[in-house]
Amino acid sequence: MKKKIKSIKGLIISDKMNKTRIVLYSKKKKHKKYGKMILIKKKYFAHDENNITKKGDIVKILQVRPLSKNKFWIIKKKYN
Repeated sequence: MKKKIKSIKGLIISDKMNKTRIVLYSKKKKHKKYGKMILIKKKYFAHDENNITKKGDIVKILQVRPLSKNKFWIIKKKYN
């Protein structure tokens, strides 16, 4: 039985660290009780081996084994 690899599309909000990018993932979700649409945001630390991405790029990230204390994602594809 194979595990499904989790992937997310997000926006790079920081490229100040070497080989690490902070990716912002946001989605809209409906509140259970009130029915109002809520914007949910989450930040992920992603590994970028060759430092090819910059702030403002839209990227696809894949979940992998732990690379450091905070990094569990790698940048797979750049859209911009």
